[in-house]
Amino acid sequence: MLIKEVCVAAKLTKKAVEYYTEQGLIFPDILENGYRDFSVDDLEMLKKIAILRKLGLGTDDIRIALSDEDGHTLKKLSVQKELTIQREKVKQNLLDQISLGNSWDEISTDLESIEQSETITEKLLDAFPGYYGHFISLHFSRFLNEPIKTDEQQAAYDEIVDFVDNAPTLKFPNDLKDFLIECTKNISAQTITEMNEKAKQSIENPEAFLSDNKEMLEWYLEYKQSDEYKNSPAYRMQAILKEFNSMSGYYDIFIPAMKKLSISYSEYYKQLEIANEKLLLKYPEIQNLNN
Repeated sequence: MLIKEVCVAAKLTKKAVEYYTEQGLIFPDILENGYRDFSVDDLEMLKKIAILRKLGLGTDDIRIALSDEDGHTLKKLSVQKELTIQREKVKQNLLDQISLGNSWDEISTDLESIEQSETITEKLLDAFPGYYGHFISLHFSRFLNEPIKTDEQQAAYDEIVDFVDNAPTLKFPNDLKDFLIECTKNISAQTITEMNEKAKQSIENPEAFLSDNKEMLEWYLEYKQSDEYKNSPAYRMQAILKEFNSMSGYYDIFIPAMKKLSISYSEYYKQLEIANEKLLLKYPEIQNLNN
């Protein structure tokens, strides 16, 4: 196919097709007369490129995404997009505050907190692979939009950045990698966000959660004690994560620093402890399962 045909089929301009060719995203053959001959594969690639561009991806991200057969890059980009959306909502709120006459100095401080939030969440996303990194970055992002007002908060922020920069690499055996990919391949950034919201609601009202989910909890506790679970990939993965979090300083460094940095996370953590106490009172066998 010549470039005119490709432009019509892919709904792209001639300049766009030429640009993607120059960037090495497609590789048409060169005919004797110097014209480019685009294959069916080139056309399909251009259609994918057009979609990714409309979704806001740059050329470098598109190149990586198209070469990523397992979809890891696209999932990471999806999480980054979700984090960006969250930050843009906060910025929109700040813009509203300016229109209402709020202090420009306070707005400036709040903007700095958004930039610091981006630093931490992006570092979490880069430091921890796959679904685990996606989950913790989205989980903690909602607690990181508060301005740093004290020396203690600044020290906590520096401690978190240092922790993430120096955290050891989380490694799974190949069979567990395959298991994790299979289990999470249909979990989107939006799904993780919804999971976090449901967890938040259950912690805020643990009595209702225990009452509404009694059958599910009893089934879960029974399953956790079964040989089927103890011989499963999920059990092995849970053990690896628990050991990694313990050895990396996640419990001793990261979590305490998060509580100092974010008032909202500190309150959330207190609610989590209360919810856990109520859960243990109703189901004391959980204590043995966690040891």
